[in-house]
Amino acid sequence: MNSAQVASRPPTDWASPKMRTRIARRYRSESIFRNLGLFALVLAASFLAFLLFTVVRDGWQGFLSTDVKISITYDPAVLGIDPAATKGPNAQAALQAGDFQAVMAAGVAKLGDEADTVSEGAWLVLRKQLMEDPALLGKTVSVWVPAKSTIDLLAKGKFDLSKPELERGVSDADVAHFNDLKKAGLLRTGFSRIFITGADSTSPELAGIWGATVGSLLTLFVTLSLAFPVGVLSAIYLEEFAKRNRWTDLIEVSINNLAAVPSIIYGLLGLAVFLNFLDMPRSAPVVGGLTLALMTFPVIVIAGRVAIKSVPPSIRDAALGIGASKVQVVFQHVLPLALPGILTGTIIGMARALGETAPLLMIGMRAFVSDTPVGLTSPATALPVQVFLWSDDVARGFVEKTSAAIMVLLVFLLLMNSLAIYLRNKYERRW
Repeated sequence: MNSAQVASRPPTDWASPKMRTRIARRYRSESIFRNLGLFALVLAASFLAFLLFTVVRDGWQGFLSTDVKISITYDPAVLGIDPAATKGPNAQAALQAGDFQAVMAAGVAKLGDEADTVSEGAWLVLRKQLMEDPALLGKTVSVWVPAKSTIDLLAKGKFDLSKPELERGVSDADVAHFNDLKKAGLLRTGFSRIFITGADSTSPELAGIWGATVGSLLTLFVTLSLAFPVGVLSAIYLEEFAKRNRWTDLIEVSINNLAAVPSIIYGLLGLAVFLNFLDMPRSAPVVGGLTLALMTFPVIVIAGRVAIKSVPPSIRDAALGIGASKVQVVFQHVLPLALPGILTGTIIGMARALGETAPLLMIGMRAFVSDTPVGLTSPATALPVQVFLWSDDVARGFVEKTSAAIMVLLVFLLLMNSLAIYLRNKYERRW
């Protein structure tokens, strides 16, 4: 439409019925769009709330455990301990070598049950108590020890006792024995220190999350130590020093594509390179950290380039104008201003690495590890892998342990994302 045609057009009659209909249709479309957006937001929040409610409902009792009170006689003859040996220089070794399982069996027999009252590892409590107080040797004391998973689940009301015996998953004999212990005041349920301080176990009542937590921390330490400096330096070079040619374009495209590669591919790469070729220890945090570093590296590079690019060119021009070199401009002016964005992207990438399971499964970090790792080469597992292992276990007691471990993992993720938000708000610069 030319200027003559525009000049010849009659003025728009906004009060006409036609224009009123068009305006009403426009407002109606905008209202529908806003309502759809609000509905999508409410729907997403509802799914999130349902997920959190389900996890907390099923997992909060995982932080609780049931103990049973038994009478224990630390009989030197049953323990196989010479009382004279407990006073010499090798007293701790002599006490540790005692037959505490026999002592535990004798104590459980007093309850009228031989196998279904205390946990299989309850004798460890007796050994710890006697090693802390050797004066108990030869005495009879009352000790609270972890109850078996069936007793623990009955104390938490996990079985529907109104159903027939074959449907509820627990026998009438176990229910009767539990009621007898409860009436006698021999049961107590409280906060489980074992779950917080222990490692994995084949018994649900003895399984803990601390071993997997330490494994995750060691793995993330290796990941951060490698991916952060390499990723930041790569971003600086590509954005500030690299010449624009086909090679840099190819590198940029490759990095963008690597950020979208499924995580299991990095697991296969770690399996082929670190385990099969370099023969590094299987199921070790150092291998898991290296594998996750490969996965996190492209994310840090992309976040670093965006943060560096957001620094106004006037900062660079001013620094160059007063005689600063290119390296001084980058490391003394540009990098400090871009660091908040880099740190935010790094923490988000690390949070993603914390929740990854597939790469760690490929490099063997799904092994059963009953001890807390003490180094980067010690056998270890990680929180997401621990959740996977417990969810795959047939024992009913691991159901609540799985949800409780998910709660711990969510707390870790929440803390890392909160740290990213704090750094962004504290150091963010507005131009």
